Parts: sequence; structure tokens; C-alpha cells
Amino acid sequence: MTLTPQEAARRLKLGGLILYPTETFFGIGCRADNAAAALRVFQCKKRALSMPLPVILGCREQLELIACPDPSLTDDLNALTVFWPGPLTLLLPAKPSLPDTVTGGSDRIAARVSSHPAARALALACGFPIVSSSANISGRPAVTQAAELDPELLRSLNPETDGVLDEPPAPGGGEASTIVEPLGGRRLRLLRKGALPTTTLQSAGFSFVTSDRSEVRP
Repeated sequence: MTLTPQEAARRLKLGGLILYPTETFFGIGCRADNAAAALRVFQCKKRALSMPLPVILGCREQLELIACPDPSLTDDLNALTVFWPGPLTLLLPAKPSLPDTVTGGSDRIAARVSSHPAARALALACGFPIVSSSANISGRPAVTQAAELDPELLRSLNPETDGVLDEPPAPGGGEASTIVEPLGGRRLRLLRKGALPTTTLQSAGFSFVTSDRSEVRP
């Protein structure tokens, strides 16, 4: 079930699920515009449908495929995406065309450009941002090696349409990404502390306001 990068991208285009490395852990994903495939991510992970699915972009330019931020955020986004690729996830207004299975029925999408080259290449090769949820049964540990992937999760995959991409480097574990919602005027709502220190964002001229949104979970 281990695939070449080319075959993994081909299967994503056809609606398959791929388990793939990120900078922290192995993820499970599909093209973020495929509602049926996103539903299968939930089913394979036994994850609650109300929980939105973050996405990985291949490059900043793919952001326009999934998000429709207000033009007033342009300068802030230019300053924030300096940290891409990297452990910064931005919560932004989602394009109405995105499936509810990805947004969790909300009007927001959480996106980042991964620092793992294989994850970025996969999103670029399949032509659309990809869902990035940890490749585990909900409540069980995330893993950093393909050999550690949960057998129950692997059995839930369809060998004809899904598969595993195991490209170096191996995920390094550690903290998840920092999640912020840009509010304009260099103001951010902090939704999750993570690998990118808030002091780094403050040094870049951003300030933080109190969060009133639920945390976006990996």
C-alpha cells in the first residue's frame, strides 16, 4: 500500500485518501474540495463530524482556492505568510464551495504551508490543498513512523484507491502549529499556542486579543 509520490497524487485527484508525513506526525488527508473523501477521513479516524479539518497548502498561492479573506487583511496576510512554510496555521473565511465536512459546518478554514517537503509536493501535485488530520484513530497516539501506523486505521483504507506515502524526512514529533485568526490592523486572535512562539509574532508587529472561538484541533 506504500505509494510513489506520483501515484499518491493521482489517487488524491480521483478521490482517494493518503497517509503522508508532515513535519510533526503522519497525517491522513484527501483533496479539500472532495466532500465524500473528507467524510471518509472522519469515518476512518472515528472522529466527530462537528470537528473541522485543517488543510495543508503546497504554496501560498493555493490559499485563494480555499479562503476568501477580506481585502482589508491583505497587508496582515503578507506579513503572516512570511512564516510559511512553517508551524503557523491561519483561520480565515472559507470559500462557500468548500464542503461542510471540511469546515465542520462553520464559515472558516484553517490552513498552513507545511515545512515538510513531501506534504507540500503532494498538495502541489494534486492541484489543491489537502486535508491534514493526524493519521490515528481518534484518542490514540499520533505516530512519526509509517511502521507505527495503527493497523485498524490501515484496514479502513481501500487498497485500490488509498495508500501510504512514506517519503523522507521522517516526522519529528513535537508541538503542533500555532493557530491564529487575523482580525486586521495587525491584531490576532490566538486559538492555539504551538511551535511558533507568540513573541515571534509580536516582534513582527502583531498584538493579540482574547479568543472567543473554539480551538481548531489537529
